[in-house]
Amino acid sequence: MKRTLSVLILVVTTLSLSAQTVEVAPTTPVTREVRDLAAAAPADVRTDLRNLYGPLAYRLVWIRNSRPTAQALAMINAFETADAKGLRPADYDGGRWQPRVQNLTTDSAFAELEIAMSIAAMRYVSDLHSGRIDPLSIGFELDAAPEKLYRPDVIWQLANTPDVVNAISHIEPQQPEYKLLLAALGTWRGIAADASLDAPLPVVTKLSPNGEYEALPQLAAKLRAFGDLTADAQLNGNRYEGAIVDAVKHFQDRHGLDADGVISKKTFAQLNVTASQRVKQIELALERARWTPVATDGPSIVVNIPEFTLRAHDENGDLTMRVVVGKAAGHKTPVFEGDIKHVVFRPYWSVPPAIQRAEIVPHLEKDRGYLARNSYEVVDDAGVSLGTSVSDDTLRRLKSLQLQVRQKPGKSNALGLVKFLFPNDNNVYLHDTPSQSTFALARRDASHGCIRLSDPAALAAWALQWTPDKVKAAMTGEHNDDYVRPPRPIAVTITYATAVARANGEVAFFDDIYGHDTTLVTALDQRFMKPAQAGGVLMAASQFIPRADAGSPVASR
Repeated sequence: MKRTLSVLILVVTTLSLSAQTVEVAPTTPVTREVRDLAAAAPADVRTDLRNLYGPLAYRLVWIRNSRPTAQALAMINAFETADAKGLRPADYDGGRWQPRVQNLTTDSAFAELEIAMSIAAMRYVSDLHSGRIDPLSIGFELDAAPEKLYRPDVIWQLANTPDVVNAISHIEPQQPEYKLLLAALGTWRGIAADASLDAPLPVVTKLSPNGEYEALPQLAAKLRAFGDLTADAQLNGNRYEGAIVDAVKHFQDRHGLDADGVISKKTFAQLNVTASQRVKQIELALERARWTPVATDGPSIVVNIPEFTLRAHDENGDLTMRVVVGKAAGHKTPVFEGDIKHVVFRPYWSVPPAIQRAEIVPHLEKDRGYLARNSYEVVDDAGVSLGTSVSDDTLRRLKSLQLQVRQKPGKSNALGLVKFLFPNDNNVYLHDTPSQSTFALARRDASHGCIRLSDPAALAAWALQWTPDKVKAAMTGEHNDDYVRPPRPIAVTITYATAVARANGEVAFFDDIYGHDTTLVTALDQRFMKPAQAGGVLMAASQFIPRADAGSPVASR
């Protein structure tokens, strides 16, 4: 399930739609200049500009009585303060608007301001609605913002609405998590403004409760600024005890660390990350939130990879549990979305070809009894079992993948006693596991790519709306490979965010275990030739591929 776009409803009495855009020739010098600038605009906006201005005979929509309209001034303020949304003001000509407004003395100046306003507004609303980067371009299998914006209509509405700020808010994702991130961005920008917090803490091998630490006042200042230590908490000289230990535990919990109050190498590393770096993490989380806002109109499951956490949500509340994801070295869990089709109790595990070649075959070369001892069997292409004995010919055919290895249902099965199928090209699913010890670790990237669940029975009961006893009976019964279809659609999103805003205003930060933050930063930096060097939005070469729907055009007005 995808998000439903909150429809931008504005009172525009002159707006009508027709099946085809009609272009009316301009009749004045300024409108002819508007037409010429629109025709020469960057490729990512050129067609939308024609569809906006063509039916209007290229008349001005942002200027009245030789001055910018109230709507234009409100949009300019949005461009200049785009960093409050996690965007870059320079992408919308931040810093260029006041000279343009002050120099409205010629037809060329009117036309330039007019077209620059519409170009910046088109990019701004696209970026707010569906993000600045197409996730497919960096390997994320996500359909970014399936509800498309038709930018000519949106710009016309913004140019005529009595409340620009409210109109913009309806273009953005509407889920609570996104709004919490926006609020958190403001908070952390304020923290980052205090340069004194950037000084790194002196690192010691280990600081345990009741130990002495000369930089304790500096540690306390950081924890107070970050919200982990209350302003009135008292220190006992340089002694690490009491409230500050509790504050460190709280800090560790927010950063995916073992909350034991012991400050070792990992905790010092997190404490010494600057607030400006935290701001960047929140900005990247906002970008990703715009790609695929979580469905709010039905049951949903979200797995955040760096957090090693699954959250299931429906009208009855939330279910949260720890998960194990793919190893950072060679077995990364992909980022994608799907829908739960079946819950499978007591599943077989068909060993993936890569694992069969790299792991099972080497075991068999040393020990022909490996299959029997580990509840595996050989099967042919039709899934017919050929037993557990391994001759030289069988081993040869297993190496060449002419035969497959399958693990029988049961407690020792790698998938445990239940799995959750949401069809995808990655052959990734959620499942139980007999290996429980990994769930106690703070960092939990240990699988071959699938997602292991710490409480699969609870998720099965939630998905199927069954009682715990009924789920237990299905997991421990005699029916193997028992496929059950959920009674309702359930959306699944495997996402990647190293910053997560909580309802209480706190922000949890996590390590970039797969390097996806680094990749996204590079992609964002390369997105535009910097407008400051290219003459602004009127001339900036863009790599942006517009996602606007080519549907209804703006009609003649």
